[in-house]
Amino acid sequence: MNISVCGADCGACYCFGKMCKGCNECGGKVFHVPEGQTCAIYECTVHQKGMKHCGECSEAPCEIWMKTRDPKYSDEEFEENIRERMRALKKAL
Repeated sequence: MNISVCGADCGACYCFGKMCKGCNECGGKVFHVPEGQTCAIYECTVHQKGMKHCGECSEAPCEIWMKTRDPKYSDEEFEENIRERMRALKKAL
């Protein structure tokens, strides 16, 4: 499992290892973030709080998670995605 700072399993993505090396390798520049910007979750966790991932943060999932939403998800899919990522982060602790 290649877990990202927000709990996504990058290893499950068809782009991982090819076009994308994961958020730590690409500096938080993920596909659904506007070009030239860094993922706000990555910015907060790695640079502002100095944490390995959001699983170390007592505020997760926070408002930044809600704002950094992959547009491909419906409301229900997004909520389930957050639950899955939180489970993955808790396992990674």
